[in-house]
Parts: sequence; structure tokens; C-alpha cells
Amino acid sequence: MTLSSLSRRLPLLIGLSTLALMPATARAQGATASAAPAPLSSLVSKVDIPYEEFRLANGLRVIVHTDRKAPVVAVSIWYHVGSRYEPAGKTGFAHLFEHLMFYGSENADGPFFGRLEDIGATDWNGTTWFDRTNYFETVPTGALDRALFLESDRMGHLLGAVTQVKLDTQRGVVQNEKRSGENEPYGLVEYAQLAALLPEGHPYRHSTIGSMADLNGASLADVQSWFKTHYGPNNAVLVLAGDIDAATARAKVEKWFGNIPAGPAPKDVDASVPTLPKDVELTMHDNVAATRLYRNWVVPGVNSADLQQLDLAMTVFGGLGSSRLDNALVRDEKVAVAVKASIQPFEKLSFAEITVDVKPGVDPVAVGKRLDALLADYLAKGPTADEVLRAATGQASGTISGLEKVGGFSGKAVTLAEGAVYSDDPGKYKKDLAVYAAATPQSVAEVARKWLSRPVLRLTVAPGERSAADNALAGNAKAEGAGAGHKPAFFRNPDAPAPAAATPPAPTKIAEPPIEPVKDLDFPNVEHATLKNGIKVVFAQRSAVPTVRISVAFDAGNAADDKAKLGTAGLMAALLDEGTKTRSSVQIAEEQERLGASISAGNSMDRTSVGLFALKPNLDASLGLLADVIRNPAFAPAEVERLRGQVLTRIKAEKTEPMAIAQRMLPPLLYGQAHPYGIPFTGSGTETGVKAVTRADLTAFHDKWMRPDNATIFVAGDTSLAELLPLLDKRFGDWKAPATEKGAKLFRMDRMMRPAKIVLIDKPQSPQSMILAGLLTNKSGTDNPVTLQTANEVLGGSTTSRLWMDLRETKGWAYGVGTALSGVKETIPLLVYAPVQTDKTGESILALRKDMTEFLTTKGTTEAERNQTINSQILSLPGSFETSSDLLSAMMRNSLIGRADDYYETLPKTYRAMTAADFDKAAREAIHPDRLIWVVVGDAKLVRPQLDAVGLPVEMGTLAD
Repeated sequence: MTLSSLSRRLPLLIGLSTLALMPATARAQGATASAAPAPLSSLVSKVDIPYEEFRLANGLRVIVHTDRKAPVVAVSIWYHVGSRYEPAGKTGFAHLFEHLMFYGSENADGPFFGRLEDIGATDWNGTTWFDRTNYFETVPTGALDRALFLESDRMGHLLGAVTQVKLDTQRGVVQNEKRSGENEPYGLVEYAQLAALLPEGHPYRHSTIGSMADLNGASLADVQSWFKTHYGPNNAVLVLAGDIDAATARAKVEKWFGNIPAGPAPKDVDASVPTLPKDVELTMHDNVAATRLYRNWVVPGVNSADLQQLDLAMTVFGGLGSSRLDNALVRDEKVAVAVKASIQPFEKLSFAEITVDVKPGVDPVAVGKRLDALLADYLAKGPTADEVLRAATGQASGTISGLEKVGGFSGKAVTLAEGAVYSDDPGKYKKDLAVYAAATPQSVAEVARKWLSRPVLRLTVAPGERSAADNALAGNAKAEGAGAGHKPAFFRNPDAPAPAAATPPAPTKIAEPPIEPVKDLDFPNVEHATLKNGIKVVFAQRSAVPTVRISVAFDAGNAADDKAKLGTAGLMAALLDEGTKTRSSVQIAEEQERLGASISAGNSMDRTSVGLFALKPNLDASLGLLADVIRNPAFAPAEVERLRGQVLTRIKAEKTEPMAIAQRMLPPLLYGQAHPYGIPFTGSGTETGVKAVTRADLTAFHDKWMRPDNATIFVAGDTSLAELLPLLDKRFGDWKAPATEKGAKLFRMDRMMRPAKIVLIDKPQSPQSMILAGLLTNKSGTDNPVTLQTANEVLGGSTTSRLWMDLRETKGWAYGVGTALSGVKETIPLLVYAPVQTDKTGESILALRKDMTEFLTTKGTTEAERNQTINSQILSLPGSFETSSDLLSAMMRNSLIGRADDYYETLPKTYRAMTAADFDKAAREAIHPDRLIWVVVGDAKLVRPQLDAVGLPVEMGTLAD
């Protein structure tokens, strides 16, 4: 579970991503023979994170990795405690405590995330799972002392700052986080799986989020006990990775953590790996688009010698783009629209899972029998050597990609910390990769038979209304609103005595260290070139890891979609890697896997892009595959029909997902039907449109938009322009535009008035209401409205914004809330986002309107808000472009809206010149809350009376198409 800071900028414009695979014939333009991939052993040998470590006298284990590529340091602190350590009746407490750790300590009171934003932290969050709780942030080198001070203060000096009000507020926030998860399709499945797979009393049997009743029962005394028992330095690992060395780290860590006394000796909570006595068959119902079949087993944890072999076995069966399941059920027999097989690893045990989404209209029972037969055949015969090699290459490629970052969820700091906490070995990742590289068909088959031949949980989730029994699995039976049975402090009798709690220790005052000077961003040099046929190339070098990222971008996107057949653009993009004139879809998938490459095509609102992730040794061969996919798609009729079915199922699924429902409903209300943006923001189109698309339409769309005179190639990674250009010319330089006319988009509004109103979409049994509102600003992306975007940070774009602090931190009605200015090229919408508890739906809209109106009139930007926002924006820049993916996105964004290559280098000067009055002027010119159109997705019988009291017209909406 996470604090959700990383995803606070709302992903409201989503393109349709590709899926994979099909057959073909004939030699195609630009297709050349591929070079043999680099040996797997050579890839694995290059994966290395050198480190030094030491311990303080109080038991804190410190690991240091030096990486000078950017002036940033990742700070990652892992406490060896998670939900499996929770006693009976205290489920969800480890995660609730993680939230409390973000709300101030004795020497640094107030929200921790605001302090992180002050110092320009990036990639920051806190997460809890069964075995651990971690906190991490990447900060400018000059802010490292401040970050260490903050982490040490909440390790050593927390309790004096924890109050009943904070506990009650965060209880409500966590309960709304729980509702958010349960409000999604298949949102109750985890509860059923844990209950069926594990015996009563097993430490892993309850979910990390916990039950409403137990969350309601958490007290200040529990907080005191949990902190004192589990949060001592001797139960923690601190990793510093980046622009630092061991000697400097030792001095800083000793200064900030050395005086914290050790806690009690950590006590492990053991957990065996149980085996079901016999197969278990369960059926649940939910508001889902497709019946999903599950097969689950409990298997060994991360320190078992079997886990890597079992991971490979699952990957071959259902994790590859060309997996056994995908080839059989999706491509050949066409009875499923999606399949997956994977391992979810934990310290003491792991979960093996196979899922199959049955194609609507197909008998799930028959598909289940076929799935079981395929698994039995696979276990009997085992994988081939090529399958094992492809699965292991993917594991190595993914690891290399993740280690480009020093922090975040997959970077070097987390990798070292996880090994230290779970395995007492920071270098565990290296040993695991060696096992993957040495695996054989025999070793993989033996382990697969050992663990997957045991009794299985067969769970079916079918479309229908959730039952009372299924809802009871979530532990929600006693909950009626946030903090039910445990009223927030402001609802209590002020004359009543405060709840009893242990007396906290007297605060020990520690001075907060200053931030040392941080240099402004030095954005990498961007080079330009032109291929023989005129295609522009934009390049920047980034050599931290031996990988290259490429995006061939076309001026198309969802805005170029055929209004008469909405979904043409998405279906075309999805089909690109489903077969060319010389390669079948299976061949394309297998070739990517052997190369450790990944090709993906999709649409943003303004662009269609085909991306490539390639390992440096395999760049030329990977480019050959990319060129073939872009230039020579076959659009074979059988593949068109298969992908059409998948997209139609996706649209059906979107109509069960609260956010997607709102994304489909709102855009036409804002822009009108004539505007290119007046289409579902999901990018999938409409059922009518997708059903109407013909192969000729797809070919015509490709000829009109996917052509060399409409393309730009963006590249970032471990190569040089001199090395790259000959490879690009070989693959793309002879590409000629078709004789047909190039596509053009017409941006015009219809003349329909769009008055403010509320559109309510009924979603019965929703435990929460999804609110998505929008208005059109007077700015386009090409205006580069940086002042407006910065002002939006104050309004709703950050975790210290007005809306976040009110609805989440003060009222506790929402887990996440905010505003976003979507990154489109033409007219920009302001979007307001708030999933809120059902009984506060109407009040939440009133609160949002009030907060926005006050910000835009009587309570404009304060000097403190201006300073915090500007400091955050400037200091976070060095950590914002750490990876080649970050760099590629920035280059593409600059190109899209016409900014200079050095735009990000000039931003600090631009920010420093902004005043609070500038913020207010920009916001007041562009944002008018009385024009907001509100879409609410929730249980109408509970929500409609609240909305009628808001004072806006309310109408019922439907998603007929």
C-alpha cells in the first residue's frame, strides 16, 4: 500500500497500448536479416551495483552505493515489519502506521510530504506489504542532510507528535484507500484468495489493508506499542545510493541516527508454506466485463532455491508475449482475451497465479477445463530451451532497465535494501540473475512439477452483483463511513475527557539543517540530424546502463481518429506488432524476447508513437524489428478480428471502472462532438466504431498518418549520433511516403453552450463515488502556460495543495484528490479528480467549489505557498531526468509544443521571476469554477439526494456506446 504521492499527477489522457502477435508472407520494404542476440551470460555479467556497508552502534545497517551520473542521492529506509507481524484484531495497522509516519515528528511537525516537496524530492513514497515497510525519496545532493534529519526524527522522535486527531484523520484516509481498491472490478478477489489458500491464524492470511472494524479499533496506545516494538534502528536498513561515498555517508548517518537508542531485539514471525488438502472451487460475482479464471498456489519465498526456476516456469506458461497460454487460448483458439501467469514473491512464501479472461460469449467452464489440460501437458513435457532462454533474457533485461535509477520502486537503492532485509545479502539480485542464466528446461520442469502439481485454488469471477458473503470477506460489515465507531475529534463532546494514551517522552529539540547550494539543472545536450529521406532525428546520450530507448512519433494520435468509426486509431496501433509481411505475430514476440527488447505502440491525444527498448549489444537487430513493425503491418483479417474482440472487451471493461467511466463521459461534454478531443480520453473508441472498422480502414489510416513525412525519431541512451545514424538510415532511410495525401486534424469547437451541471452515472454497490469534473481553459499547449501550471500546484497539483489538504488531510473524505492541466497540444482542460466516500459526495463537490472559488478570489496564493512551490519546482529538476525514459519524454514534449531544446535549463530563471500575484493572475484568467461540468460515478440511490442539494442541475447519464 502506498501514500500515492507518485501518482498525484493524474493520468487522464491515456493511449491504447499494443497487445501482440500473428502470421504473414512476402518480403517487405526495410526488412533485413537480424543479427544473433548477445549471449545471456554477457548481459548478466554486466549487472552490478558495487556497495559498501557498515553498522552503527545502535544496530542500524547502512549500505552505500556511489553513482555520480546526477547530483542526487536516493534515500531508502526499510523496516523489517509488515502486516504479517500484526496480531489478531489489529489487521491493517502496519499500513495505518505508515501513514502516520508521514504526518510529523517532534522536531519536524506537519505533513512530511510537504517537507519533501520543499527540498525537491522526486521518486518519494512509503509502502507497506506483508514483510516490510519502506520509505524512500531521491533528493538533490545538497538536501541530503535535510532528508536524513527527517528520516531520523521520525525514527527516533515520533511519538510526541502523534495526536488523536492525526490518528482519526489517517484512519479515514486509509479507509478511503481501501474503498478505492474495492470499488474496482475484481476488487474483492484478494480477500477470497487469502482466505481460501491459507489456514486460520496464518500470518499472511489477512490483507495488508486490513478490515474496517480493526482499523476503527486502532488506538493511540497501539501506535505507542507498534513504534516502540518495531521501529528501532536495529530493525532497519538504510541505503544511500547516488552522488555520495561511504566516508561521507558514515559521517552523516552517525550524526543524524547515532544517538537513537536501539529498540527491542526483533522477533521474527514464522510462516510455513501450506498445501491445500484438496482442490478448492470458488465462484464470485462482480461488475466485470469478462469472466476471469484464477489458478492459485502458495509456493516458497524469496530465499528458496526453487523460486527463480518456478518464476521461469510461470513466465514460459503465461508471462511471455509468445507464452503457451497466449498462443493457445488467445491466438489459436480465440477463447480468451487476456492471459497471465506469474509469481508474487514474499519473504516466507510466495503466490503463484494464472489468470485467463474469457472472451465474452464463450463458455467459461470449457475454457477452465482447457486451461487445466494445457497446464497438465506443460508440466508433463516441460519447456523448451528456447522458451527458458527467452524468459531468462527478459528477466535480465528488466533488471538492467530498472537499475538505471538510483531510487524509486525498482532502482539500485531498493534492490540493495530488499536483498539485505529479506536475505541478509544486498547482492542477492546478482545471485538470482545467475540462477536465471543457468536454468535449463530440466531444472525448470522439475520445480514446476514439484509445486504446481499440488492441489489448486480454482476461483471464477463472473459478471453479476456482489454477494453479501463476498463483501463480508473484505471486513466491511461494521463500517458505515470513515472512522465509523471512532469519531474524529471535532465531532466529540468538547467537555468529555480525551482518550487515555501512554505519556509520550519529552521532545528532544534538534535543529533542522539548512539545504546546501543546489546547482540548477544541466540538461543533456540534444543533437539533431536528418535521415536520407528527410525524417528528423532528435538524440541525447545517456550512458548509465547499456540500453537505448527510441520512439518513432507520428503527428496523429487519438485526435486523428475517424469520428465515424471511433477506435480506428487505437485498433491500428494495437495491430502493428501483430504480424508484418514477413513475420508472424508469434515470430515478432519471440524475436523481441530473444533480444531482450520491447516494442510498444500507442496513442496519446496528439501523437501515435511506436517505442523500442533495446539492449545496446542488440540495438541493430532490435531496430530491424522496429522498422518492420512500423513499415510493413499485415493487418491480416484473422488478427484484425482477434484484436477487435479484445478492444471491444476493453471498452466493456472500461464501463465497469469508475475512473474510465468518467473519462469516457466527460470529454464530449467539454469539447462537443466536432472537436478532435471530444472523444473518450481512454483512447479505445466506441463499440459501434470498433465494430465498423474494416481492414481497408486500418490500411488507409496507416497510409494517411504512419508515414515518413509525418514522423520524427527520438532517441536517448547509451550510443552516439555517429553510431546511431547509419543504423537508422539502414532501417528507415529508404522509406518512401505513399501517394495518398498526408492526414491533417481540424481543431474547431461546435457552438453548443455548455453550462455547469452534474451528470450522475449509476454504479450500484459502489463503496465510493468517483468525481471527475472539467472545464476548458483559455490556454493551448503551444502557449506553454508555465505560470498557470505552477499556480495549479497550489490549487490541486501537489500533496500540499489546497484541495489535497482540505478533502484528504482535514476532512479525511478522500484518499487522493487534485487538479490537473492535461498535456495536450491544443485547448487544455482543467480536470478535478476526487474519489470520495459515498456519504460525502455532495459535500465534497461543495467543498471543492468553495476551495477553488476562494483560491481564485479572496484567498489567493500566499507568499509561503509561492516560495514552497517555486523551491520544489527548481530543486526537483535534477532528479526529474535521471533516466533515458525521462529524457526521451522531455525531448518529445518540447518538440510537440514547440519549446527549445534547453527549455528545462531555463526553467529555474523563469520560476524565480514568478510572483504570487502572477500565480493568481494566470489562474483567474483561465479557471472559472462556475463553468465546471461534474461527472459523478456512484450508487445513485445514495448519491442523488446529496447532489440535488448542491445547487446545480443534475441529470442521469448513460454509457450507451
